[in-house]
Amino acid sequence: MVLLDIFTDADFYNAAIRLTTPLLLAAMGGLFSERAGVLNLGLEGMMLMGAFFGYLGAFYSHSVLIGLVVAALCGGLLALLHAYLSITVKVDQIVTAVGLNMLALGITSTFFRLIFGMDLKQLESPGMVPVNFGALSKIPFIGHIFFEQVPLVYLAVVLVLLVNYILYHTSWGLSIRAAGEHPKALDVAGIDVVKVRYLAVVLSGFLSGLGGAAITLSGINTFYDNITAGRGFIAFAAIVFGKWTAAGTAMATLLFGAGEALQLRLQAFNFQLPYQFFLMLPYALTLIVLIFFMGPAKGPAASGLPYIKDKARGHHRRTVKVKQSGANL
Repeated sequence: MVLLDIFTDADFYNAAIRLTTPLLLAAMGGLFSERAGVLNLGLEGMMLMGAFFGYLGAFYSHSVLIGLVVAALCGGLLALLHAYLSITVKVDQIVTAVGLNMLALGITSTFFRLIFGMDLKQLESPGMVPVNFGALSKIPFIGHIFFEQVPLVYLAVVLVLLVNYILYHTSWGLSIRAAGEHPKALDVAGIDVVKVRYLAVVLSGFLSGLGGAAITLSGINTFYDNITAGRGFIAFAAIVFGKWTAAGTAMATLLFGAGEALQLRLQAFNFQLPYQFFLMLPYALTLIVLIFFMGPAKGPAASGLPYIKDKARGHHRRTVKVKQSGANL
């Protein structure tokens, strides 16, 4: 097998799409949070929570569906904590995210050892199986790439279209974008900025949890320490690389997925290189693209800035309401 054969093999493209899915799910979730003005570097921790508790849920219930639900809930729970600290308490959002990532690593590693002991035996849970599209799956080359994937792959693809529609064609999407660009204007319009941001951040946790479950329940069906290996940070970088758009973010995640599929195949060759070099390849590829091809990018104007309600205007509103109540009496 020569090196170029990799790119003519349908398995390579099938794997690239499958390996893109965890990143795509997390990045679509992160996009909601980012567009609402809440910096979410905690995607890594939310994915890790989803990866572990999704595996655990499927392992004990013998149901992949329950595993996915548990993964989404646990990712959402960590996101809710991020929202509380960032939006309500107004802690620095970068510091909060770093703390949550460390918390997720500690929780998953500790619970894994408490439940399964120190021998780290690879116990398998039920996992997702590829969807059978019948005749479509038998189409040469294309059938294997597009019609032999696990359900989360198709969900992630639909999600890209859905996120784009929500952000640019619904009033809710307009509120999310306004919360990230000009939250005071949104407040003046009578929409609760805090609620909009809370919902966006929790939604990012749900989707990131599913992204984590896509790692543990899409083939390997097990868990080990730090299994996400920085994919949450890559998802965040993909949002920036994609200039905070759904389509651009999807393309960026596909680049990393292709890089990961490539490094797995390169390890089969007898190159006289440490295997760590191949593991580094997708990350290096992403970094190179960010440096040389990304160009200037400008995020939401209020990204990372806590919103402090105008107390004077709030008092004015209450006064008006009191006067109106008096008039009605």
